[in-house]
Amino acid sequence: MNYPLKIDLHMHSNVSDGTDTPEEILENVKAAGIGAFALTDHYAAKGCAAIRKILKEGDPVFINGAEFSCRDEMGKYHILGYGFDPDSAPVAGLIGYGHSIRMKKVRARIERLKEEYGFSFPDADVEDLMSAENPGKPHIANLMVKYGYADSISGAMKEYLNKIRVASERIRPETAIDAILKSGGIPVLAHPFYGSGDELIVGEEMEERLERLVGFGLRGVEAFYSGFTDKLCRSMLLLAERFDLYVTAGSDYHGTNKMVALGDTGPERTEDPAGLTRFLNDVRK
Repeated sequence: MNYPLKIDLHMHSNVSDGTDTPEEILENVKAAGIGAFALTDHYAAKGCAAIRKILKEGDPVFINGAEFSCRDEMGKYHILGYGFDPDSAPVAGLIGYGHSIRMKKVRARIERLKEEYGFSFPDADVEDLMSAENPGKPHIANLMVKYGYADSISGAMKEYLNKIRVASERIRPETAIDAILKSGGIPVLAHPFYGSGDELIVGEEMEERLERLVGFGLRGVEAFYSGFTDKLCRSMLLLAERFDLYVTAGSDYHGTNKMVALGDTGPERTEDPAGLTRFLNDVRK
């Protein structure tokens, strides 16, 4: 199959912390001229099921996806799972466990905002937020803007929410990778150079992380990303070759919750690297 040049394999709907419904995601993907895409909601696959129900002949190629936040002794990782069976027990269990952790963190962040900054929200708004499908920091940021505690979502995130640290259970990267593999999926490291907050991981530390994750079964890296410079992209492509990894490309689109355009996967590709071509072929088998 000749895959289209324009792809976006990292985006979020309102099933997690985006603002577009899965149905709007599909329509916006088509309007943007994207030929292959994946929905990668945090700890959720419901949006993927919704898209599959409405796909028609001639629509863009669609790939099941989900994103899992992980942490271990070396730091924080975001692991993307692609092409898995959403009904498989390992990934379904991981989604359920991750969702419960996410809900606890939302409640904890709201409490910390009150303790550290004196920000409080009406009980009705908090309960509406907690009843959402899969709330996260952008949902809290929206409340902060609504009640005048921040001028914008990005400001709320940068000045307050990204600085708050809350104790929580952690999913280790090997746990997420193992569940994705056992469910027939391909585990990929999202935006590999970015750790916690503004942390940039490069050089030997980046190589050590990749070697460790490959040992757990990691199969790919997101080498094209909306926040990457040409230099970062080239560096990750070289590492992908070195470790014989798949390559993916994603925007991390969140609708109006993040200033990233659908289809913006960073440095322009004049041709697809071999790792990306292999991924697009193998993820659909």
